[in-house]
Amino acid sequence: MTETDELLCAVDDEGIARITLNRPQARNALTFAMYERLYELSRALDEDRAVKAVILSGAGDKAFAAGTDIAQFRGFGTAEDALGYERFMDRVLGSLERCRKPTIAAVAGACTGGGAAIAAACDLRLATGDARFGFPIARTLGNCLSLGNLRRLSALVGAARVKEMLFTARLVGAEEAQRIGLVSEVVADAAALAERATALARLVAAHAPLTLAATKEGLRRLAGEPEAGGPAGDDLILMCYTSRDFREGMEAFLAKRPPNWSGT
Repeated sequence: MTETDELLCAVDDEGIARITLNRPQARNALTFAMYERLYELSRALDEDRAVKAVILSGAGDKAFAAGTDIAQFRGFGTAEDALGYERFMDRVLGSLERCRKPTIAAVAGACTGGGAAIAAACDLRLATGDARFGFPIARTLGNCLSLGNLRRLSALVGAARVKEMLFTARLVGAEEAQRIGLVSEVVADAAALAERATALARLVAAHAPLTLAATKEGLRRLAGEPEAGGPAGDDLILMCYTSRDFREGMEAFLAKRPPNWSGT
């Protein structure tokens, strides 16, 4: 499977674009190349007048996306590696968030780490009953979320809920996700999810695009988005990504063993 095959995009005759994260054998964990392709697609679809709405989903029935492919972190060795990664992620997720077209995350199965960040950057989220959302990094890698990701999550569920999710490192089930506002609808299964996502995309595609675009941009500004790539929060990123604990978390994750945290 080539890198291009790992992130697919097709636009139908109704102007609905469908982006598919296509690594089902890895629970759709994203490579850096997949993130870069998502950035390119977000910008291209934003400029394409024929596109009226965008649906994002994961291939297979196990996961929307299980975050970033952890093996890629093994090359991290400097402060700039950590800052560069989070700035790269802010650029990718920012391009999705800024896309003027309505974006719908159709979530089935696991939606964790970078996958949950992608879903949070979308405008609307639908889920199957077996969907699970979360950022279990406090018990796995020992890294942290950027201020941009914290802002998006807090805007959806509130700061207190974000703390509870991250501190406990638990995954939120579909019913709870709907109750706290993380998703708007829960459907029975993958077939129902595809059907409902298409129906919702058709609905919003029929509405005034400038109204939708202005609403998106206005809410983004009200949330106080920090400038992408800026220094705010860099100290927090470096504290985590350059620590012994991050290296330990990564190696333990890949070795399928519990991490031995040292706080350094």
